[in-house]
Amino acid sequence: MADDALVVFTPSGRRGRARLGTTVLETARALGVDIDSVCGTRGICGRCQVVQSVGDFAKHGITSAPENLSGLGAKEVAFAERRGLAEGRRLACTAEILGDLVIDVPAESQVHRQVVRKSLDLRRFRVDPVVKLHYVEVLGPDLASPSGDLARLLKALEVEWGLRDLAVDLDVVRGLQKTLRAGSWGVTVAVHDGRDVIAAWPGLREAVFGIAVDVGSTTIAGHLANLGTGAVLASAGLMNPQIRFGEDLMSRVSYAMLNDDGAAEMTKAVRGALDELVDRLVEGAGVERHDVLELTLVGNPIMHHLFLGIDPVELGSAPFALATDGPVRTTAAALGLGSLRPGARAYVLPCIAGHVGADTAGMILSDEPHLAEPIRLLVDVGTNAEIVLGNRDRLLAASSPTGPAFEGAQISCGQRAAPGAIERVRVDPVSLEPRVRVIGCNLWSDEAGFAEASADLGITGICGSGIIEAMAELFLAGVITTDGVINGELAARTPRIVSSGRTFSYVLHEGTQRITVTQDDVRAIQLAKAALYAGARLLMDNLGIETVDEIRLAGAFGSHIDPMHAMVLGLIPDCELSRVSSIGNAAGTGALIALLARDARAEIEGVVRRVEKVETAVEPRFQAHFVEALAIPHKSAPSTYLAQAVALPAPSAASSGREGGRRRARPARAASAIDAASAIAIDTIAIRPATEPEETR
Repeated sequence: MADDALVVFTPSGRRGRARLGTTVLETARALGVDIDSVCGTRGICGRCQVVQSVGDFAKHGITSAPENLSGLGAKEVAFAERRGLAEGRRLACTAEILGDLVIDVPAESQVHRQVVRKSLDLRRFRVDPVVKLHYVEVLGPDLASPSGDLARLLKALEVEWGLRDLAVDLDVVRGLQKTLRAGSWGVTVAVHDGRDVIAAWPGLREAVFGIAVDVGSTTIAGHLANLGTGAVLASAGLMNPQIRFGEDLMSRVSYAMLNDDGAAEMTKAVRGALDELVDRLVEGAGVERHDVLELTLVGNPIMHHLFLGIDPVELGSAPFALATDGPVRTTAAALGLGSLRPGARAYVLPCIAGHVGADTAGMILSDEPHLAEPIRLLVDVGTNAEIVLGNRDRLLAASSPTGPAFEGAQISCGQRAAPGAIERVRVDPVSLEPRVRVIGCNLWSDEAGFAEASADLGITGICGSGIIEAMAELFLAGVITTDGVINGELAARTPRIVSSGRTFSYVLHEGTQRITVTQDDVRAIQLAKAALYAGARLLMDNLGIETVDEIRLAGAFGSHIDPMHAMVLGLIPDCELSRVSSIGNAAGTGALIALLARDARAEIEGVVRRVEKVETAVEPRFQAHFVEALAIPHKSAPSTYLAQAVALPAPSAASSGREGGRRRARPARAASAIDAASAIAIDTIAIRPATEPEETR
């Protein structure tokens, strides 16, 4: 009689021979099969559950009979009584192999389980966190062998889990004796990156958590996830309190330059906000804050430096030197985060260049343009727009100084995207009458019941997506001319166009609060969209292309932009509309992927290491593209795909209706915007292809 058996594991397809009497888990580990376990084969965590597939399996050449797996043992019975065990499920750590078997490993029992969360726009990736839990039973003290509790803990970890040469946080050592005795010498420890013991609990602990944060210049957003399963348990966001020091990035750099403690003030403010965000997330998820052991962060270079306590002054002028462009690994204590245990680890994704930061790295990690075949344009629209262009052969990235207009600032009736803000606009091209939709109400203003449904909300202003649609619709209706002038001559046709001194405004909503689009609003959006388009066009020049295959709109604001209206306005280059899509907060989801997948950190670090910086501080092409892009949609670029989707007005000269067309493009103001954009010096980088494609994975 043979003393071994053939075992096949599905869905991996791994197979091999196992000695009779060995456990399924032992065999799985010997064959490199992915089965989870925390308790060290004691049958108490239940994470190694498997299912025997019974029957004849011709393709494997075996018969998997019920009697080929041992019956329920005492540990399984105890586990089933304590926590429940579904019919057909077995604990791999106790079930013994008695003959040929086919064993199915459910997704939830796999260590490196695949995670796809469409609601968060996450790509498929393998959960393999840096923090791992290990349960051990430690020998008690003995006068005959007077070793310390820590030494005996480390010995148990070596014997049971093969972990050697571990460092132990002092905070863990301080509480270790109480922890061991409270758990009757059974303890669960959290090991970071296979090197550091960063937490310990009495008894069996099965879940620890991490938080991924996108530190934006306007908003800070975070996700709290279970590090073992990849489940996202809570998401939250709040305004960045640094806004009081300046709405845009360069204003904050100026504050740091002009005030001795300016950088320290802003660092304190953003860290305080992060502590508040942690409070919201742990409360929303119903977990203990000291069970949060890992933090990943992304942000543009200035936010990156300020959060880390680095003075950003060098980023305010050429050559825009970063203090560090590599990943940062540190602790919550070093970052002054009182909401987390001191030993909780933090990982900050690498920056790319002086104005292309960790947020861009997160966006690349999330959308994987470096692995794609089509030429893809990624745009994270915000106070500072991050732009990525390319594919697996070459990748370019830039940052464009759009300012806060897209987020409601610098707009006469602008506001952040909150209930009551106008977010959608349509303008009838014949009557020039508008209809709007506000955040918090699904009805359009011309639909029955809108007044009642929006009464509690009120109509309080217009947010970024609303002003984009308003301008695009007014252009399509002929109210705004190609060069961005509200045509006052149309005041004879509609009372919606009203005089505002020497210019005109369009009344979008008349109510408790009058919501208008003014000439200055149009100019602010023109300048912002021209800067964004010019950055994208500059990347296209460097890549040597005239059109792009795909466009992805990212960011909290970018995800709410209607692609057609964005293209009508000239915010993005011409592209087939069906290939323009939103990808959510790509920077934040990149941080989340880095939180849950160890390999993702190596992947993005590899991409960033191949970056070649191209200086654009005095790049004349950017200025030329900026001037051309001030026109709506654009002065000279074709709108081939856009024209197939919507009827564009014929180009016409501007007419204010008051100055005989003399108020055309405000050349002086446009020039000053170009100078400002040049001063910020959008940094452009080129990622050269690796020798082997696998190096990017």
